[in-house]
Amino acid sequence: MGEPITIDNSNFETEVLQSKEPVLLDFWAEWCGPCKILGPIMEQLARDYAGKLKVGKIDVDAENELSSLHGVVSIPTMVLYKDGEIVNQAVGALPRHNIEALFKDLL
Repeated sequence: MGEPITIDNSNFETEVLQSKEPVLLDFWAEWCGPCKILGPIMEQLARDYAGKLKVGKIDVDAENELSSLHGVVSIPTMVLYKDGEIVNQAVGALPRHNIEALFKDLL
């Protein structure tokens, strides 16, 4: 694996809710400057934590329902799932160590 997965309505349940690994979701949009800064960090996290953490990307423009379900009003927004439940979240283009702090204790 080692790459972020595109998450949409069709695979949300299997890739996120039924995942055996924690899932870090990145709500983003192509036009979002801070999202572009965060993108390479999320890709590196997906590689570095392959097999321990799943990284998913949700395009807010394409997935309005998922964005609304998660109450996303500002992007980038990161939501961490474990065992089908939201356990942490953060908003903004955070540095890598702050993002890792969201999930480190779950690995």
